[in-house]
Amino acid sequence: IRRLPGERERVRFLDVDERPALVEACRCRENRRGARYPRLYALVLTAICTGARRGELMGLKWGDVDLEAGIARLGRTKNGDRRTLVLLPQVVEVLRPFVSKDAGRYVFGSPSSRYQRPASLDTAWRKAIARAQIEDFRFHDLRHCTASYLVQAGVDLAVVADVLGHRKLDMTKRYAHLKIETKARAMREALGGIGVS
Repeated sequence: IRRLPGERERVRFLDVDERPALVEACRCRENRRGARYPRLYALVLTAICTGARRGELMGLKWGDVDLEAGIARLGRTKNGDRRTLVLLPQVVEVLRPFVSKDAGRYVFGSPSSRYQRPASLDTAWRKAIARAQIEDFRFHDLRHCTASYLVQAGVDLAVVADVLGHRKLDMTKRYAHLKIETKARAMREALGGIGVS
C-alpha cells in the first residue's frame, strides 16, 4: 500500500504510566483463560531495549546470542542486512535463566516444542495489554518506544537509525518532532522564569 503525500506514519509509544503497567502485566505468567507464555516479560523487555522487530526476536536462536559480550546477531532482517543487537545488562539478566546449550533452540521458542520452533504469543500479548489497560498498542509499537525514548534522551537520529536497522535516515525522521519537544521542555524548565516579574 502506497502512503499518500503528507500522511503521517504511526508513532505510538508507552507513556510514563503505561510502561510500568505493561512490564508488570508481562511478568504475570498466567491469565484468566490460562493463556501464558513464561518468557513474555523477557521478550517485551528485549524488544524495548533493542528496538528489534518481532520477527527478528522470534527467529533468534541461542547460537546467535552471546550474553557475556552482551550481543545478539541477526542474520536476516526485514531489509536483508545483518545486524547486531546490543543487549543491555537488564536484558542479559532476564535471558540468563533461559540459556540453552543447544544452539538451535529458539530464545523465544514454544515450550510445547521444547523451544525447537518459535512461540505463538498473540493471546498472551493481548491478555497482557488488557491487564495493563493499555489502548491502541501493538507489539510493533515497542520499536517506537525504543526510538522515542532514545530521541527524547537526546540521542542523534543517525544513532537511532543504526539501532533500529534503518538503511535511510528518512525512516527515522518521523521521531524528529520528539527531539524538538524535548528541547522545548528543557528550555521552558531552565529558562522559563527569565524576564517574568
